[in-house]
Amino acid sequence: MDYVTAKDKAKEWGISLRRVQTFCETNRIEGVIKFGKVWAIPKEAKRPIDGRRANKGI
Repeated sequence: MDYVTAKDKAKEWGISLRRVQTFCETNRIEGVIKFGKVWAIPKEAKRPIDGRRANKGI
């Protein structure tokens, strides 16, 4: 399995590095591994639903 960094995924998904790190820390991305201070994310991983905003009938 190929892995990429959180920085790479942040750029791919168009979100901040810190948000990707939060997804990793809360186990919202399947298959992540932490090596020291660096997260390794499977290359095929899909972006999880953010969940911070509620859909208020918009």
